[in-house]
Amino acid sequence: MLSTNKKLPHFISVLFLSALFCGCSTVPGDRDPRDPWEPMNRTVYKFNEGVDKAVLKPVAKAYRFVTPNFVRIGVTNFFSNLNDVNVFFNDLFQGKGARAVADFGRVVINTTFGLGGFIDVAGVSGNPKRNEDFGQTLGVWGMGPGPYWMLPLLGPSSARDALGRGVDTVLAPSTYIVKNTEVNFGLYAVEAVNIRARLLDTEKVLNEAGAVDRYSFLRDAYLQRREVLIYDGNPPKKKNDDDFTLDELNEMNEPQQPAAAEKAPKK
Repeated sequence: MLSTNKKLPHFISVLFLSALFCGCSTVPGDRDPRDPWEPMNRTVYKFNEGVDKAVLKPVAKAYRFVTPNFVRIGVTNFFSNLNDVNVFFNDLFQGKGARAVADFGRVVINTTFGLGGFIDVAGVSGNPKRNEDFGQTLGVWGMGPGPYWMLPLLGPSSARDALGRGVDTVLAPSTYIVKNTEVNFGLYAVEAVNIRARLLDTEKVLNEAGAVDRYSFLRDAYLQRREVLIYDGNPPKKKNDDDFTLDELNEMNEPQQPAAAEKAPKK
């Protein structure tokens, strides 16, 4: 992550870069009204897959091969603890007072008794990890998702969630704790590789689904899961909501925790 004066402009420049990917990809079937930028999005999707295949996936495989499981669990917990600060602020923005207290408690407990967050003591004690971000906050405030947006390198998003990412970047504690740009870049790289390594096991969900059009499959899964998160697991029922179960949506959109981390009790 970059320092405060460089981090947000860098993020905005990445978003702006997507406007340059305006290829004339052929779109199979009828255009989804949620995805008016589909030709551009498909071009960016192909670009992302190319980068992943050439760089990120091989690095993630090497990282998992040389790194012991307990180390990967610790790295996952460390970045999860940093993210809990954002979760706490978004709890407050959404008026979820009790959850804000619980999530602030996670940060305090894991930072102190969990050796800076490398051990999820709070999770083992019955205070599980939660998922809140500013994109969800905007949704709770009544803002619609806007057009679906495939971001370069960052992957599936929407106009609303892209704006939310920018705010979450500003709220991220590493922006204020770590002032060294090189260290921030290093943290960002480690987090990206660690997330990709955790996603290696979840790729089989997409492969086993036998989706003819992987792009459309991922888009639908992403948009459905974001709605589920905004409504805390109880979105308004729609005709096509039985396409995926909640567990399937979580598997397709969330990296799986390393095996040992799954022992923590769930809420």
